[in-house]
Amino acid sequence: MAASATATKATGRREERKEKASRLWAMAEFKHLCMAKFKEGVVVDDIIQELTKLAAELDTVKYFGWGKDVLNQEALTQGFTHVFVMTFASAEDLAACMGHEKHSAFAATFMAALDKVVVMDFPLVFVKPAPPA
Repeated sequence: MAASATATKATGRREERKEKASRLWAMAEFKHLCMAKFKEGVVVDDIIQELTKLAAELDTVKYFGWGKDVLNQEALTQGFTHVFVMTFASAEDLAACMGHEKHSAFAATFMAALDKVVVMDFPLVFVKPAPPA
């Protein structure tokens, strides 16, 4: 009997954690992060300009930003030179963007310009809150 009660409690705790995670995901901003290593000869500024235009045209994109590695530590970056980040209000907005025809059209051009890419989509977990305004 004791083993059964312990298993029931563990299952209950697991369900509580799942429910809490679902609530947090519902409140979390979602990030679409892309680390890129471009092929030799690609005009990266043209790619950035097109991606900036795409982000401006898609209402589901809350924020868009990009950066270029400045330390050039090949052992750490593995050749990746640029990172692109889009922020979405929800998982649904992220999915809508990824399924949008304009995103699909750009993705084909973008992928053709890449030597290597890493893409991650995730809810952002804030650990240190922003300072008060």
